Amino acid sequence: MRLVRTLQNWWAWTETVLVVMLGTPVVALIYAITAPFDPGRYAAGRAFRLVGVTALRLNSLWRFHTRGSLADARRPYVVVANHESYADVFLISCFPWEMKWLSKDTMFKIPCMGWMMQMAGDIKLVRGNRDSAADAILQCRDRLAKKVSVMIFPEGTRSRTWEMLPFKDGAFRLAIESGAPILPIAVTGTRHAMAKGTFRFLPARAIAQLLEPISTTGMTLADIGTLKQLTRDRIEAGRRVLAAELGVRVGDDTAASTTA
Repeated sequence: MRLVRTLQNWWAWTETVLVVMLGTPVVALIYAITAPFDPGRYAAGRAFRLVGVTALRLNSLWRFHTRGSLADARRPYVVVANHESYADVFLISCFPWEMKWLSKDTMFKIPCMGWMMQMAGDIKLVRGNRDSAADAILQCRDRLAKKVSVMIFPEGTRSRTWEMLPFKDGAFRLAIESGAPILPIAVTGTRHAMAKGTFRFLPARAIAQLLEPISTTGMTLADIGTLKQLTRDRIEAGRRVLAAELGVRVGDDTAASTTA
């Protein structure tokens, strides 16, 4: 069994790298063709997400699913989700609409991956740099104005335990100031697919559930705390329901998710 898992892990890495490499010129071509009339880079961004979805579908260790849909994919939301592992990116990319991702600057330095992120119009953030944070907010507002949603992990980084980390204010300030609704997503099952501290692919089942949007109409900056807590409570309730379905024991940080 250990040999099989090792071979599956090597295959997962091999096919992921190949898909990213082969996907780069495709995304570049779509970007070049659509850039003059697609200021929000919706087409290039969607092509990039589909590169990740393709890699996911070829990974025999992961059985990932999403639930929920939007009536209007071009209505801009500030999308927020809990963050369990790097695998969250593959899972959330399966939702059939485009979102621009706020991501740490080191991701943009990865060959092919970083190039596609730039072509897709994703947003770079240098952690701990106030000027970078201010620029990232401006970039987020720009994407929302171009009718493209923005995806932010409000915890800022992956949690090592079942418990979510404290939510930062940025996503909620952005939503209130831009007038965009918050769109919460609950994620469960990815923690042991690629846990924090390791890049090894492991067997996992996971679900991302789209939750009810939260309107920010009439809110002011004084409401950031209330909005943040409401969103957190909604995500927490959603992930507990998903955990029960997947057989994940709430608060158990040693047992892996149910295998495929």
